[in-house]
Amino acid sequence: MSTFNLQLPVAIGCDHAGFDCKEDLISFLEAEGVAFKDFGTYNKESVDYPDFAHPVAGAVEKGEAAFGILLCGSANGVAITANKHQGIRAAICWGEELAELARKHNNANILCIPARFVRDGDAEKMLDIFMNTAFEGERHQVRINKMSC
Repeated sequence: MSTFNLQLPVAIGCDHAGFDCKEDLISFLEAEGVAFKDFGTYNKESVDYPDFAHPVAGAVEKGEAAFGILLCGSANGVAITANKHQGIRAAICWGEELAELARKHNNANILCIPARFVRDGDAEKMLDIFMNTAFEGERHQVRINKMSC
């Protein structure tokens, strides 16, 4: 059972390097019966990751999406871009434990996956963990309260 309000769609976006992985995650979301909004890109032609990271982060920031998923080659570009938005906590995850800790300790609301550095099937595992791990609060909330500028 997801810890997010899945009455809202999940926002997902990527650049060209993340396209194949994004398509795999969309198939996973569909199989799980989770609604989503695909902000692109829609093919492997070279594009600029901020053009997709900003709309995903904006949807999460405005409360129009339960959470976000962003993908690019390293995940650095999309994470840096998304984290410019107030209230966004975009976490780069390349393994299951990082996805779990991003939720438990950082209350991350955007999962950023480095598509060039994850093996087939790992992105789906990370997404499942991210969706179903609760924020622990308490001492971690104190730290999160200090994040905003």
